[in-house]
Amino acid sequence: MGETKMRETSHRLVVLGSMDEFVELVRMAQRRGIYVIVCDGYENGPAKRVADKAYTIDVRDTEAVAKMCARERADGIISSFSDVLAENLVAIAERTGLPTYLDSEHLRFLRDKVLMKGMFDELGVPHPKSVMVRRETAPEDLEDLRFPCVVKPVDAYGSHGIHVIDGPEEAIEYFDETSSFSDADYIIAEEYNDGFEFNMMNWIVDGEPVVLEIADREKSHEIAHATPHVSRIVYPSRLTDIVIEEARDIVSRVARYVGMEDGPLCMQFFWSEGRGLQVCECAGRIFGYEHELLELASDVSVEELLLDYVYDRDRVRERLAGHSPYLDRVSAGLYFHGYEGSIASIEGLEEAESMPEVRDVLSYYAPGEFIRHGVGDKPYVIRIYLAAGSYEEIDDVTNRLFDVVRVRAEDGSNLLYHSEMVAYDGVWRSHE
Repeated sequence: MGETKMRETSHRLVVLGSMDEFVELVRMAQRRGIYVIVCDGYENGPAKRVADKAYTIDVRDTEAVAKMCARERADGIISSFSDVLAENLVAIAERTGLPTYLDSEHLRFLRDKVLMKGMFDELGVPHPKSVMVRRETAPEDLEDLRFPCVVKPVDAYGSHGIHVIDGPEEAIEYFDETSSFSDADYIIAEEYNDGFEFNMMNWIVDGEPVVLEIADREKSHEIAHATPHVSRIVYPSRLTDIVIEEARDIVSRVARYVGMEDGPLCMQFFWSEGRGLQVCECAGRIFGYEHELLELASDVSVEELLLDYVYDRDRVRERLAGHSPYLDRVSAGLYFHGYEGSIASIEGLEEAESMPEVRDVLSYYAPGEFIRHGVGDKPYVIRIYLAAGSYEEIDDVTNRLFDVVRVRAEDGSNLLYHSEMVAYDGVWRSHE
């Protein structure tokens, strides 16, 4: 148990999650006069340092967290940003009788990839063709798929265990690693879609989606057989006009299928002229490590929406009335990934902070620390948020930052992966 800070309030809110993304949520709740209790398995999570009270309990121990909620007389529980947090939020809410936006029976369709694909088929939602693959029958299981394919765990999170394969023998090669992130005895293989990729955040209001944004999810290619890593996300998408009507209709159908009346429902999907729109996944939570970009581009605060959902749902309707997914400004998140290794120096961050378009710079590592890729390790090496009045300004600053930011190893080599920008005439520009 962490420190306790006394506060006079009529509400007692449990926040599941203590990483840096939750700090503003905790502070915003406190500004409303809410007593905030932060809980997860990370003893030194940043949000615990600003909370009124903190517990170190693994969120997957839903019984223990539910008992804590009862002892603390919590009248609300909230989380977001990751599938594992959303899944356990629902389970704990059911144990405690606290309200939340989905029940565990319907949440399965937004977590289990096999159930999700079945839902898509029932609803007529286009998606990359996929199959279940077992080690002993991999060649037969993959007969009807077109290569390259992506193999992934059934219900894992955080992009762990995902590989791009060119044939059945590689499915067997990666089977044990991929399946280790799930309890299932099989993995999922789906045809690889190399079209434009999008993140779409929606808030369901009275059963229908309000599209908060559609963003361009740009990736870079670094390692053979690894899926390309996300290197930039741009709000709003340059291609919003092309995809919004079909995408909104799909989200509406999914919301009805899972019985969601109010709450977050997000979607990742692809589009290309040849294939049209194909849905990768739907998720019952807000995408992590980018939701701040919505506020930079539109002044809509995800934290406010999450808090209003718990304590003032009419206010959600008021906030989103007339909201346009085309947004007021352009924002972008740059995500610098790196190889494992010891850091000797980090270059370019002071120059980055001096640029007027740069709104936030966060280095997850310091010189002397070691970059690692394990489960629970930091998702990126550096993250930078930008905001400007045009795509041209955002692209110019992106180019400059990709050129100047470096993380050096002891031998002087750059530990960062290279980053690519998408030219929307279909040409890739690569920055080494």
